[in-house]
Amino acid sequence: MYKHFTKIMNKKVIIIGAGFSGLAAASSLASEGFDVKVLEKHDIAGGRARKFTENGFTFDMGPSWYWLPDVFERFFNRFGKTTSDYYELKRLDPSYQIYYSRDEVYHVPAQFEGICDLFEQVEPGSSKNLRKFIDEAEYKYNVGIRNLVYKPSRSLLEFVDWSIISGVFKLHVFQSFDQYIKKYFKDPRLYPLLSFPIIFLGATPKRTPALYNLMNYADMKLGTWYPMGGMFSAVEAMVKLAESLGVEFLYNRPADGFETDNGRITGVISRGEVMDADYVLATADYHHVEQQLLPKEQRRYSAEYWDSREMAPSSLLFYLGLDKKLEGLQHHNLLFDEDFYRHAEDIFEHPQWPEKPLLYSSVTSKTDDTVAPEGMENLVMLIPVASGLQDTVEIRERYYHLVLDRLKRITGHDIRDHVVYKRIYAQNDFARDYNAFKGNAYGLGNTLKQTAIMKPAINSKKVSNLFYAGQLTVPGPGVPPSIISGQVAANEITKKAEKSGFVKVA
Repeated sequence: MYKHFTKIMNKKVIIIGAGFSGLAAASSLASEGFDVKVLEKHDIAGGRARKFTENGFTFDMGPSWYWLPDVFERFFNRFGKTTSDYYELKRLDPSYQIYYSRDEVYHVPAQFEGICDLFEQVEPGSSKNLRKFIDEAEYKYNVGIRNLVYKPSRSLLEFVDWSIISGVFKLHVFQSFDQYIKKYFKDPRLYPLLSFPIIFLGATPKRTPALYNLMNYADMKLGTWYPMGGMFSAVEAMVKLAESLGVEFLYNRPADGFETDNGRITGVISRGEVMDADYVLATADYHHVEQQLLPKEQRRYSAEYWDSREMAPSSLLFYLGLDKKLEGLQHHNLLFDEDFYRHAEDIFEHPQWPEKPLLYSSVTSKTDDTVAPEGMENLVMLIPVASGLQDTVEIRERYYHLVLDRLKRITGHDIRDHVVYKRIYAQNDFARDYNAFKGNAYGLGNTLKQTAIMKPAINSKKVSNLFYAGQLTVPGPGVPPSIISGQVAANEITKKAEKSGFVKVA
């Protein structure tokens, strides 16, 4: 009896991009016997999850929330490994801190019972509804994250499954997240606490399916974690795993174009060199690869199609090194002192630079003393903003001073004279560094009309050996979905290769 039967021998796959989806795909394909090369534009892996170090401060450039730890664990388990083989995970407690004003500050505990107590403090009697709300979120999580998101979404037939059909109304796909939470909770202070993960999925709570309260289960039950050394520790782990499986990484090697023949890519061009390929997996920006690297007749989508897509937010980021400690701030801090819905509308409904934005801050030196010099702090401030806005030095500086003023007013910390390192990163940087469509930071919005089979497809219709993974295709934005996306795309390539021949291994 055969134990394995999909060891594809001597088939060359070139992966464009070494972000989380590219790294997940690389190990998945190499473990099946493919000859895998990864082309990476930068000098290190990680994509948006790169890191940089200046003046003794280390900053994760992009993702800072380690949620859905089971997705990471399941990925490493595929190869007989665990996350603990590569990095130490620490569960944060409190998970994060919320400022409604200088005098109204809440710690969100790691344990669910503590969160129930917090809800009772804000809205007496609400903990009963919270338990039901999270029970429903757990059901959605089990169906969604452990089933639906691992499908390639090439056809509706993939979703003809009795467990899905019979429970479709329990998924609340056709109800808005905003309506859903207001059915359970009355105090408006609870709305941003429950809704903030939705913003990064790419739509207002009024236009996001209530299916996505599965993220509340991820938050309140699965917890908020931190890989010691920073989020880049997870990148380094995935690179190490891939290299152990024979993957070759080529850094400072952007993909500049393709050689094609009879509807197939025969080679990928990088810095004047043509590298042979049997299959190509593009995990770089989908729009850039399709609209810039492919000739017009081989593109599946039109420019008009892309312009009509609803984007998840971009970000305005401030990486700050401080020569003082920030007492009272936690690892994660959310400043909800302004109108949550107004800011959401400035991102999605009437795209513009927000007048009174909500703020997020990350201070990883609260948890990890290796990321800042002794007695100092590394502070990242983030404002989610609409994709496609004009990005100028003047706008960046105006918001820099707005952020510092708000931080002083809400937290009591006047840091203006304590900033010893400063870097601002915004839409122009996302476009330059990642070829990001409209300078987006998170991909496409997870609206009902851009879910599953209605996202840009995982495979090219006009180039038979070209596939896609990452945040502009299924399942969507975020680190865990990107890891899943790479695995799903790798599986599609494996199935394609099987049709042209495979070797059985006892």
